[in-house]
Amino acid sequence: MLESTEFQAELMIDAQAELGEGPHWDAESNQLYWVDITGRKLRIYDRITGDEVVRSFEQMVSAAIPTTTGGILLAMEDGVYLSRAEGSPILLTSIEADLLHNRANDAKCDRQGRLWVGTMSMNDEPKAGGFYVVESGGITRQLLSGIGCSNGMAWDYTRSKMYYIDTPTRQVDVFDYEEASGRINNRRMAFQIPTTSGYPDGMTIDREGMLWVAHWGGGCVSRWNPDTGEQLGVIRVPAPLVTSCAFGGDDLTELYITTARIGMQEKELRDYPFAGGLFMAKPGVSGLLPGKFQAKE
Repeated sequence: MLESTEFQAELMIDAQAELGEGPHWDAESNQLYWVDITGRKLRIYDRITGDEVVRSFEQMVSAAIPTTTGGILLAMEDGVYLSRAEGSPILLTSIEADLLHNRANDAKCDRQGRLWVGTMSMNDEPKAGGFYVVESGGITRQLLSGIGCSNGMAWDYTRSKMYYIDTPTRQVDVFDYEEASGRINNRRMAFQIPTTSGYPDGMTIDREGMLWVAHWGGGCVSRWNPDTGEQLGVIRVPAPLVTSCAFGGDDLTELYITTARIGMQEKELRDYPFAGGLFMAKPGVSGLLPGKFQAKE
């Protein structure tokens, strides 16, 4: 259990990312995948050397997840792509490609290897987004419509629950989750983020079943008990636009935190020069290994 309830994040990479997002820990390579969405970049941080490899793309990329066959799955503006180290990404499935003002946003895989991906409007059209699940062969099902800005996801497998954030609602919602079929139902609110703390963005879960929520406009990551709605702790981040978080490291006790600087004014950037950086904190609990995409050979 945690002894302290407040922590401070430390800067790992001064990336100056416009819209840093989507951290994913790859235990096999000891690397953290994350993206700069509007900068159209995939960033791969090597925890051992401290170095980064940065790949640029022609489209915005909102998530990057290793596959079971050695490639990388990319959530991009108009769909989901598969990529190797060389060559252009290959389209696996289109998602809302006919909605030119929408793009994919947060995406994660469950431990069965399904991709869960949401969309959002790029011109702030309310409730224009959706939420989808993509199976290994690219078969795609729409789960939700009328979504404002699809963001954080987390699974509590032992209790058959999935947590989900539609940012404008300021809520963290919970579904009953059928792992075998990939079905979700019975959506209800688990808890709400106070209006004084920004908006909930990305999210992860720890081994104790507690949720860690990134605060866009709140400069922190908070820890919550989803059963009681009680806030248990906070990690302060020296950047106001905190976008997401993921556990990593040898024993999954390092919480990696992504941030953005898009839309910040000159004074804010002077006050928060490391906005857009990658941060890390060790909050005293461990996370769960993230899922890889179950790609077909």
